[in-house]
Amino acid sequence: MPHVRDPQLPGRLLAVERDSLVPLLRSRPDADFALPVAACPGWSVRDVLAHCSAALTRVVENRFERGVFSPESNDRDIAERAGWTHAQVVDELERGMTGAGPVLARSGGGMDILGLGEWVHAGDVRDALGEPGAYAGTALPDALTLLARVTRERGHVPLHADLDDVDEPLRFGARAADGPPARYLGDAATLVRLYAGRPATGAAYELAGVREGELNIFG
Repeated sequence: MPHVRDPQLPGRLLAVERDSLVPLLRSRPDADFALPVAACPGWSVRDVLAHCSAALTRVVENRFERGVFSPESNDRDIAERAGWTHAQVVDELERGMTGAGPVLARSGGGMDILGLGEWVHAGDVRDALGEPGAYAGTALPDALTLLARVTRERGHVPLHADLDDVDEPLRFGARAADGPPARYLGDAATLVRLYAGRPATGAAYELAGVREGELNIFG
């Protein structure tokens, strides 16, 4: 997996997910927007979408006031959209997923994880809606590439992953200096769940040399 940053990757990740997720959301009945999201306790599908659309709009408009993206800030963003229709929230999300890419590309890499986080939230929504492809789909290779770089740059625990649905083993985290890396055996979507701190209940996988909670990059 390449070590050199691809500045277009976060935007590409968002654009691929946009082209799949937005039509799905526009096809769902209003009741689905009130469904709870297991990965984000206390939030509905609409709340997650409002959070994502607000975050991406902040990126596009370069609005990062003190305390941005804190729980309190996220709650305010959601509350500010309480009077919007579901369609308006989805429209803002589409604009944000389109416009944030060039901004992230110019950021030098410091905000690339935001693209990954938004892609993970799309998986949260798919999971809540009972749709296939949560934390997977067409954008998965780009997501894994970005995840590998983020974990490496953060000096995360070294991990060797033998993925059921990827031909070659992948390395995540820092280089193993003393002793072998931790090992993961299972599918890629479950590994994404573990790195994102999402429930992996019922998934068949093996993890050795590290505890599940130690993988969480958003915790």
